Amino acid sequence: MFEYEIATAARRADLLREAAEFRAVRQAQQARRASLRSQEPGGPVRGLRSRLTRSARPAPRPA
Repeated sequence: MFEYEIATAARRADLLREAAEFRAVRQAQQARRASLRSQEPGGPVRGLRSRLTRSARPAPRPA
């Protein structure tokens, strides 16, 4: 029984370590995405969108 408790404690420590590494990697990826987004040129998209895509409004009915 004592060996089982040692193995359980070791496995728990491994899982906690893996979870901490996973969180660190995920935070680094999120920070990288945020920095890339901040480097993208921002600006009005509405004008381009109206010229490049069709409207979602229905076509006008003939009178």
